[in-house]
Amino acid sequence: MDTVEPTHQPNHLNQAVTSNLNEIHRIVYAGFIPRFFAYIIDLIVIWSINSIITRPLLRVTNLSEAKLWIELLSAANITQSIVFFLYFVLMTFYFRATLGKMTLGLSVESLKGKHLTKGQIIYREFVGRYISMAVLGLPYLVVIFTKKHQGIHDLFADTSVIKDRMKKLNREIESTLE
Repeated sequence: MDTVEPTHQPNHLNQAVTSNLNEIHRIVYAGFIPRFFAYIIDLIVIWSINSIITRPLLRVTNLSEAKLWIELLSAANITQSIVFFLYFVLMTFYFRATLGKMTLGLSVESLKGKHLTKGQIIYREFVGRYISMAVLGLPYLVVIFTKKHQGIHDLFADTSVIKDRMKKLNREIESTLE
């Protein structure tokens, strides 16, 4: 009796995934527009925190007009910057997403492994964001042109923002390609 071996289906699937990887990345990873709207939501949250807590606290302590030589080093600017960076670092550390990303169903994922490391979070949310903000936010536009829609801050930390509903598909694709 001769038995016919079935064609190897996973190999065909692997080839299909590999040949269409750029298109799959465009579906799985969050592009510029959703990330931009998530960032706007985050800026509103940060503005609210500063309006409700930081500015009144500075007025009560008579530090609202305090500055070191120049306006850039004022107590208000320093505390608002601390709130800005702490918001992004702590939200990403504890939830893998800020409130803006959560609202739009997005989260930050490591491209190195399964879990975000503290180093990745610090590089992404502090160092990378600082550099992007120092150049008037223009490096954020890099998201439009990279395969996995990574900004400069993502490239520093080897991370990207993924659509939550695509996490399972992304894990299956990654395991198929391994």
